Amino acid sequence: MALKVVFRPEAEADLVGLYEYIAERAGYRIAGGYIDRIEKACMALATFPKRGTSRFRVLKTEVEIVTIAYAGRHFEDDV
Repeated sequence: MALKVVFRPEAEADLVGLYEYIAERAGYRIAGGYIDRIEKACMALATFPKRGTSRFRVLKTEVEIVTIAYAGRHFEDDV
């Protein structure tokens, strides 16, 4: 059974910020494509929720995307 994938407001804000950052440097088309691939990867968690780095929560009926992070992000700075 596939789970429902939901994005918390913080994760949605991360996607918007990432889109804007990429768009400023590489253009809107490239930024849009990048965000589309991230969203596709997130939606794939509906059928295989235990893969990848856990920046999401697997609940009884849904996978909750908590944050979208890039490799250079320092989470300690967010506290």
